[in-house]
Amino acid sequence: MRVLALSSGTSVDAIDVALADLTDAEGTLIMRPLGHAEVPWPEELRKRIVAALPPALPGAGEWCALDTLVGQAFGDAAAAASESLGPAELVVSHGQTLFHWVRDGRARGTLQVGAPAWIHARCGLPVVHDLRTADIAAGGHGAPLVSLLDQLWLGGTATAALNVGGIANVTLLGGADVVTGDTGPGNCLIDAAARAFDGRPYDAGGELAATGTVDRRALDLLLTDPFYAQPLPRSTGREHFHAGYVAERLAALPDSPTGPDLLATLTELTARTIAAQVRGVARVVVSGGGAHNRVLMSRLRELLPGVVTATSLGLDGDAKEAYLFAVLGYLAVRGLPGTAPRRLDRPDGPRCTGAARPVVLGSLTPPAPAPCEPATVPVSRLQILEEQP
Repeated sequence: MRVLALSSGTSVDAIDVALADLTDAEGTLIMRPLGHAEVPWPEELRKRIVAALPPALPGAGEWCALDTLVGQAFGDAAAAASESLGPAELVVSHGQTLFHWVRDGRARGTLQVGAPAWIHARCGLPVVHDLRTADIAAGGHGAPLVSLLDQLWLGGTATAALNVGGIANVTLLGGADVVTGDTGPGNCLIDAAARAFDGRPYDAGGELAATGTVDRRALDLLLTDPFYAQPLPRSTGREHFHAGYVAERLAALPDSPTGPDLLATLTELTARTIAAQVRGVARVVVSGGGAHNRVLMSRLRELLPGVVTATSLGLDGDAKEAYLFAVLGYLAVRGLPGTAPRRLDRPDGPRCTGAARPVVLGSLTPPAPAPCEPATVPVSRLQILEEQP
């Protein structure tokens, strides 16, 4: 089945689109990547999305408008991808997260906008959407969902699969358990500091951080955030690490760092909080935009063993999350769970996200007919074929 996946992360920099050919046989999920693209957001819509993110309180009217406008933009991206990457049989949309509700260390709900009916109306294909809520309803965090792809693809070797997007997350593999969770800020605080300094959207390659000096007083104060003491699994987002977070945390500090020194300090914060959650592994496989930050990658190589990129192992690190959603959509229409087990010897037991049981993720628009027959054998490994040129 050819599956087209659409997603947009916490950085709201583009709509990620990936097309994959997926099939399964005797417990093996086989994926051939067919192409990846980044579709720029219409600038005015991107500004509205960013303005609606925490700590803003936009109200139900703006949420309603964004649900429609984001759905229409995703529909346009799906139609354009069908022209450039090739036809699909199924669309999977993660949508754009506006709020991830976590209280007392437990996820209570999550909100992604991008009404799937608009995507279906634009491209005529069935759409899998709302990929996180079922896991939360089963007691999980609804994140990081990439842990399933990590377990199927990289399981068997003592590995930490690290994704550094706006928020960084890690999946620890190799033993009897699968452990996952958000480590804390990835690029989100760095991006906000870069914008405040000179208007650039992010610190490309770590250029600004490379000219700064880490402020140890500020770093130590930032590291006292109680979030870092919570055990995995855990989840977070811009609700916690919002654009004003750093100023609030450092308000009591005289002469707090600015400019390149602040960028260097926040890059070190990301590296240190990632490293604090990684233990007992032989390699660390990095994906996401943070893999392009040379200062961050240099610090990770100093702090952690065997740091490599997902791209070097055969899966484009910039497209990994989009391909994940293609996998989750395919499993959904096959009636298969979309989360990894907490213990590998209990495949039908509690999940590494914290959920009490396996659940099929997502809903289908329109609700019938399903685009394929249900599976009879669960998948236990992922084989990635060479990307089609």
